[in-house]
Amino acid sequence: MAATFTRIPEGESPSITIHPSHKVAEIDKNIYGGFTEHMGRCIYGGIYDPGNPLSDENGFRKDVIEALKELNVPVVRYPGGNFVATYHWLDGVGPKENRPNRPELAWIGTETNQFGTDEFMKWCELVGCEPYLCLNFGTGTLDEALGWLEYCNSDRNTYYANMRRKNGREKPYNVKYWALGNECWGPWQVEQLCKEDYAKKAYQWAKALKLLDPSITLILCGETGYSSWDHYVLKECVKWDVHGLGTENNTKSLIDMHSIHVYTADREHMANATAPRSGERAIQMATALIDLARIENKVPASIPRQKICFDEWNVWDPVRAPGEEGAEEKYTLSDALAVAVWLNAFIRQAKDMGMANIAQSVNVISPLMTSADGLVKQTIWWPLLLFSKYMRGHAVALNVRAPEYTGRTNPAWIRAAIETPYLDCSAAVGDDGFVNLAVANLSEERDYDVALDGLKAESVDVFVVTGDSIHATNTAGEQKVGISEKKWDGKGKFLFAKQSFTLLRWKE
Repeated sequence: MAATFTRIPEGESPSITIHPSHKVAEIDKNIYGGFTEHMGRCIYGGIYDPGNPLSDENGFRKDVIEALKELNVPVVRYPGGNFVATYHWLDGVGPKENRPNRPELAWIGTETNQFGTDEFMKWCELVGCEPYLCLNFGTGTLDEALGWLEYCNSDRNTYYANMRRKNGREKPYNVKYWALGNECWGPWQVEQLCKEDYAKKAYQWAKALKLLDPSITLILCGETGYSSWDHYVLKECVKWDVHGLGTENNTKSLIDMHSIHVYTADREHMANATAPRSGERAIQMATALIDLARIENKVPASIPRQKICFDEWNVWDPVRAPGEEGAEEKYTLSDALAVAVWLNAFIRQAKDMGMANIAQSVNVISPLMTSADGLVKQTIWWPLLLFSKYMRGHAVALNVRAPEYTGRTNPAWIRAAIETPYLDCSAAVGDDGFVNLAVANLSEERDYDVALDGLKAESVDVFVVTGDSIHATNTAGEQKVGISEKKWDGKGKFLFAKQSFTLLRWKE
């Protein structure tokens, strides 16, 4: 863990001790990944809006592409989500006039299939990100999954590779990341599976998929990271046996990452802002379950340790923003601080993180909201932008001495499982030699004057995200939450304002 916490009483002076030379772990750029699902206005009216003056010749919204390029999004998950359990990729390729309309069962709509695999791949190329595809473990078959992999990745003279060529793409897309289903444990899923059936199916699919393309990265479908499902499927699938990879049997695994999903929200600010601590504890517990599976299954150290793929995370209250109604959240400053805590967690747990994907990238529980004539960058956009721009390279060690919030948490088990400091922090040093310290002051009432031990610079860039109310939101007519910038001489203590996220940046 890249940060330790020392609790002090209210009234005592807080401090943050940072060790820029103490690199703890490399930060995987893929923790800043996105997610686009055929849900609400994410695809249609979000990234794909043909006929709109803001769209290009492909029907892609240019303002959305530019925004995601500004975030430098490295990877985007597609096409779901719950949607994928009844999605058949063949419906979405070939001439658009021949593509069928299908009933959509996850969110109770109609899927036109006007946006499919080739459109998504072209969109990813324009955004500058890698595609991450999720396989249909509901109504889909292994033959169908193998066909999709062949269509995307094969350069051979075979049926689906030739279909791709016929559809206008000669070279393979070389999709690296593939998920073995989505939330297969959930009672809302079409063809929900028990953990025993899922583990058996996932391992056999993984074997076949890697026989076709050994270069791909396969992601196992976990739950929250702290469930009996996670324990069981990891024990059954993270193992060492003769799995068809031949001479690479001692250096490669069928399973490369373990997916977990957690959403957080609460109507009260402090419970809302500290809720992402449950996500951090989930990373720790899922990682321990990976280690347990490797130990019990005698997986040799020569096989790389599986990492966490946190491919759905965000602030989401399904009562406030129901999924079947498009899940269009209106985010507050409180939610922005919660997102900062989420992102701090990914930096602190960088050693075990292989990917994270905010759900979702456009309109649906999203930092970006489109309208017919523009887009709004919601409150949660701004901490995400600062992290994605600057919190790269390596996580570095720090200790935080601060008071702790001791009130109600959501979920309740946070209180006994992990600390909830008022100052939530992480630090990184970039390849450019700049040190970046991210600090969320969650208190609604108190500014904290903090000694920064280890900061040795005469010029510090200061970026602050805050607003006049914890309930402040951004709309098309008014941006109440954004980034303010200033310089600081690095002398004395630094005042972290109440209800704010601050990023300090200096050259070591």
